[in-house]
Parts: sequence; structure tokens; C-alpha cells
Amino acid sequence: MPSRRIAKVNRAILETISSTILFELRDPRVKNVTILSVDTTDDLKASKVHVGVRGDAKVQSLTLHGLESARGFLQSKIAGRLDTRYTPVLKFVLEPNWLATLQATSESLKIAEASIAETTATDEEVTDTRDDESLHDSEMIEDEDEEDE
Repeated sequence: MPSRRIAKVNRAILETISSTILFELRDPRVKNVTILSVDTTDDLKASKVHVGVRGDAKVQSLTLHGLESARGFLQSKIAGRLDTRYTPVLKFVLEPNWLATLQATSESLKIAEASIAETTATDEEVTDTRDDESLHDSEMIEDEDEEDE
């Protein structure tokens, strides 16, 4: 597991590359790209950028070539964001099965959300039952006060 500093650098690189591709990169070859993760070496001299590309093998190859062409531009944006001695040299790695992983992750999130919703509903029922009991108890106390008078 990377240190906290390396994790922060990885996150900053990921955010910078994602926003630059989305808003500033004009290369028509770079379309439908998802930046999945970034792995930076401990000396901050190199970074592997894991990308997922929608489309067939030809589109993926063209997109990867476009990213390699835009590497200098992306590194200059990273240099502006990071305040380090070295700017990492980017290497783009295509993840072939990223859609299957994404679908499995989204399914597990749906299952987790459903279990949280069930737990919340159960907790609300227990709370409602307690409220009914407390109302019943307060009515009994009022009845006893009336009898005492």
C-alpha cells in the first residue's frame, strides 16, 4: 500500500488528467476514456495511468495513441498542479476488462444500498414501536395524576 503522500499525489494526478482530457484536450482520437487509477513510484519520477476505453480494439488503439501524443501536455498540467521537484513521466496502460469490473462493482453497490435500506426500515419500525410504548406510558402517568387529584 502506498504511503499517504503517494496516495495524495496519485489522486491529484488522476483528477488533473481527468479534467484536462474532459475540458482542455482537443485531440479527436481521445474519446470515451475513463481514468481508472494511477500508480506512482516512490521517487515520483514515473506514473502508470490505468485507462479504460469504450469501443472496439481499433478505437482503443487510436485512443491510446492519442493519449501518448498528448502526454507532454498532460505532464505540463500535472506540473502546474503538483509542487514537487520532479514531474512524473506518464505511461498509459489499457485495462481490457474494466467494463466487467465496473458492472460488478455497481451491482455490489446496489446490493449494499438495498441492505442499508432494509436496515434503516427495520430501525424505523423499532423506533415507531418504542414511540408507541412511550406514548402509552405517558398516558398511564396522566391517568394516575388524575386519580390522585
